[in-house]
Amino acid sequence: MNEARGSALRPLARVLSDGRAEPVLLFVEGAAGTGKSHLLQELADLPGTAETVRVRWRCGADGGPPDEDAHRRVPTLWLVDDAHRADEDELRRLRRVLEGLGPGSAAAVAYRPEELPVPGLPLGAPPTAYPPRLTVLRHRPEPWDGERVRRAAAEALGGNCAPEAVRRLCELTGGVPRVVVDLLAVLGERQPPFAGTAAEVEAAGVPARLAELVLSRTHALSPAHRPVVWAAAVLDAPTGRDELIAVSGLGTATGGDALLRALEVAALAEPAEGRYGFAVPLAAPAVRACVPGPVRQDLHGRAADALGRRQPVPWGAVAEHRRAAGDTRRWLGAVERAAESAAASGRHEQAIALLERTLATPGLPPRSRARLAPLLARSAVTGLRSDQTVEVLAQIVRDASLPPAVRGELRLDLGLMLCNQMGRFPEGWRVLETAAAELREVRPGLAARAMAALLTPYWPGHSLDVHRGWLAEAVAAADASGDDAMRTAVLANRIGLAMSCADPEAWELVKELPVEGADPACARQAARGLCNAADSAVWLGFHTRAEDLLAEGRDLSVRNGAPYTEQSALGTRLLQEWWTGRWPGLAEKCEEFVASTADMPFIASDAYVVRGLLAVAQGDWGEAMSWLSQRGTFGTEKLPVPLGATAAGAMIRLALARQEVEAAAEQARAAWAVVAAKGVWPWAAELAPWAVEALARAGDGPAAHTVVRDFSRGLGRGDAPAAGAALTWSRAVLAETEAPDREGRAGLLRAAELYREASAAYAELPRPYTRALTAEGAARCVLAAHTEAEAGPDAGADEGPDTGQDEGADTGQDEGPDTGPDEGPATLSAIAELESCARSFTELGAVWDAARARALLRTRLPAKKGRPPGRPSHADELSPRETEVAQLAVSGLTNREIAATLHLSPRTVEQHIARAMRKTGALSRRDLAHRLGRTP
Repeated sequence: MNEARGSALRPLARVLSDGRAEPVLLFVEGAAGTGKSHLLQELADLPGTAETVRVRWRCGADGGPPDEDAHRRVPTLWLVDDAHRADEDELRRLRRVLEGLGPGSAAAVAYRPEELPVPGLPLGAPPTAYPPRLTVLRHRPEPWDGERVRRAAAEALGGNCAPEAVRRLCELTGGVPRVVVDLLAVLGERQPPFAGTAAEVEAAGVPARLAELVLSRTHALSPAHRPVVWAAAVLDAPTGRDELIAVSGLGTATGGDALLRALEVAALAEPAEGRYGFAVPLAAPAVRACVPGPVRQDLHGRAADALGRRQPVPWGAVAEHRRAAGDTRRWLGAVERAAESAAASGRHEQAIALLERTLATPGLPPRSRARLAPLLARSAVTGLRSDQTVEVLAQIVRDASLPPAVRGELRLDLGLMLCNQMGRFPEGWRVLETAAAELREVRPGLAARAMAALLTPYWPGHSLDVHRGWLAEAVAAADASGDDAMRTAVLANRIGLAMSCADPEAWELVKELPVEGADPACARQAARGLCNAADSAVWLGFHTRAEDLLAEGRDLSVRNGAPYTEQSALGTRLLQEWWTGRWPGLAEKCEEFVASTADMPFIASDAYVVRGLLAVAQGDWGEAMSWLSQRGTFGTEKLPVPLGATAAGAMIRLALARQEVEAAAEQARAAWAVVAAKGVWPWAAELAPWAVEALARAGDGPAAHTVVRDFSRGLGRGDAPAAGAALTWSRAVLAETEAPDREGRAGLLRAAELYREASAAYAELPRPYTRALTAEGAARCVLAAHTEAEAGPDAGADEGPDTGQDEGADTGQDEGPDTGPDEGPATLSAIAELESCARSFTELGAVWDAARARALLRTRLPAKKGRPPGRPSHADELSPRETEVAQLAVSGLTNREIAATLHLSPRTVEQHIARAMRKTGALSRRDLAHRLGRTP
């Protein structure tokens, strides 16, 4: 309950709880649908004394008012609704009731101020003679704010509503609760099901209840006065008196009278001082639809004339009115000026929407199409495209009547959209090659831009040598063009190529970007170069440098109107926070990014992958596969190569954790083939360690060695610290998996040393999660080596944690690594390192990893009998082991997966979950999640 609503209820609650308190009268004033009746219901539910009587009174209803005299002798709460509909007899009775309110009694009177017979006087004239002891208050229900509308949308539509869609809901409904609820009901029933976009909100139409209200009020006007309401509907925004009357065509005197009458019957309102329109913006389409066609066209023509006299001219609105008026020539002229104005000020989405609608119009003159299509293409590449943009451009480039230069420019922009914004790389590559050939002679600057795109290595398919082959041609074409913006575009992509390959020259190239004093076109390309460099720096592990580049690039993007670059920088920011361990709130950021780009999911591919990586670490494996697979929005094979390799590494890790070794090995071979074909070896960093483990565990040692060898040769002397650490990690994995068959204890100790080396390298970056993973590997190898030395080659003592000894989770045995006195220094050091890893995982929120590290610690516990004195029995609360198992269970892991993680038997896991449910009172795993304070 908000504070304003609470302040309205408190005075009446005070009276009802004290039969001797002085009476209170509360007027509840609000337009239709603002929640007055709901508030009366809340008042009816307030507790009162045993004698308190509640009386409901709906004015104007059949049967007339209740017998007020019967309630004068006892404390009474009067709940009066629709007072604006009361006739004179009802008003007299109501005044008599209110004037006679005694101690312990109260009344709430709700009404629509716009429908009162006497404006401002809810009880009519003459004014009511309130007794001195009566407290009279007024409450106006507030419209819902954005957060309240968001919650209502989440409840009605299952949370499937993007922020932009919520914003449009607020704008169209004015936050009026009844209209919000009705519109959400319409969206909930639509087919195909609501996908959460703003476009769907705008296309939903006018709810029946709102349409009937506004049309009945319009009909209450005389035919001579209705054009002023029609004019407001056509203008579709609050407007000044003179402009509204001019559009209505009524003339000054008649128009003024019509406006006054429209305000009296509440057909129109005054949302802002001196501005007239509809109280609920969504009402305008309902009125427009009922205006006769020829009359509506004339209104649009006059609206275009009126808006054309404003300064600055709102060319987008003028264009829409010219189109609706049937004035084709002036419509197309206004569209061109509107698109140019919007693009120049960075409002690319407005330009795209207008141009898409225009170019999709049948019968558009060829000359107009040739003038408008390049404007659409430029805005779409710089801004954020829609699927319709691609389809419109694909259709236009097939028009043989287009001049070659225009067709080549359109083809260039189409290719950029297909590759950068839609992930349709093979198709986009072919379009870009064709564009480069078409433009080479007629527009060398644009040819250079196409060639620059072809030297970008992020897309799967072509090898690094192919991309490098386009570099010399792109530089030569840009220099020949004399176009600074094209030179900057080529430089931006040259930086991306050099940085991806860990070429030290890249840092010097970054300094050449014109970030100061450049014209907007150059500045947008420079911003793209900075953001691309930041993204590459994050992949390489230069996180401090990436932070600076990202801040500078985003600032330049915002200042020069480059929303696509700005959005791509947000994705880089998510990767940066993942690797540097800034996980609090990161899952929510990823989900918000995905929701805000619901109609262009490829742009959010970074967010999908990061959210999947978080789910892996948190043990939510079902969600992890969904996110890593892009939730079915597009194929993982369409991901840029570094993201695809990262997602593949996480999927291989999940398969290994589930003991699906052969499947993991197959995934490793396929993913490694993609990286090897591309030849940008720093991008193998997130794949190589897991691929090596999968292949080695599957018995394919030669393939595991090939991965390590190719990775090492590919990196060479490049400056790629993250990849260098991953190479050492991969060697450690190979040494660990081969130790049992080859070198035994010596091999494990060698692996431990490599893990430590990798861990130290990750700590330098810093990447705390991978630092902890590799430190855990070092400790694991040391413990395994010393266990082998102590137990001999036939020992199976490590199976101990799966025995019934651990079944007594209530005995307190699993409180911590209480090591025995005979542990050597190396073992003690490894145990201390494992404890540190468990703490690091816990601090990050890596539930699965923390549980695995603690399970490994328990393998070093000496066997104990009974419960040590002074230790808790956990008879009525969860033991640490039960808590651990329960957390993994509610994360979505199966009993078998939990058993593999914690070195337990599935039966032991089953017993721990049963005890956790018994102690918490949970009825199911889902209920257990709520009892533990987690949402499954």
